[in-house]
Amino acid sequence: MPTLFTHPAVPLALALGFGRKVISGRLLLAGMVASVLPDFDVIAFRVGVPYAAEFGHRGFSHSLIFACIVAVTGGLLFRSANTSFYRTFWFLFVAAASHGILDACTNGGLGVAFFWPWTNERYFAPLQFIQVSPLSITRFASIKGIKVLGSELLWVWFPLIGIAATTAFFRWMPLPEHNPARKEPRGN
Repeated sequence: MPTLFTHPAVPLALALGFGRKVISGRLLLAGMVASVLPDFDVIAFRVGVPYAAEFGHRGFSHSLIFACIVAVTGGLLFRSANTSFYRTFWFLFVAAASHGILDACTNGGLGVAFFWPWTNERYFAPLQFIQVSPLSITRFASIKGIKVLGSELLWVWFPLIGIAATTAFFRWMPLPEHNPARKEPRGN
């Protein structure tokens, strides 16, 4: 899995790209929480649920159904965000679903159960370019952890910063005026 620092990169990039008029601070915070929420399934290790079980790590909480449940719940509870249900729903859905997508791009673990409850089959992306993060803090605070962070900067943060900057550029760029009443001169 990518680190707890990297999962919020997706909602952060979306918010930077679309701006505060579209993604409020509260909605951004909810998106950041939604992006890390699937990893609360590590609690299953403490109560004896095996990794490969449907309620184990990267199981149901990494599925698209879980992302949908998070998005609907957030949309219903998020009236104070000064935005529409649909905007809240889609932002939270993308934030939560991006967690599984990023995990599927790692080079370790058992894959992601995207289509739970219909199947518990685990999937990886065709290219696994992100170094998988160790689950223990002591192993993370080592050379392995530094390599993981470097991998995440290269394959997640830098591309998302580029996408956010490009989106923001086009958002700030003034649109050419269009006046349908004004006739353009015709060439001979």
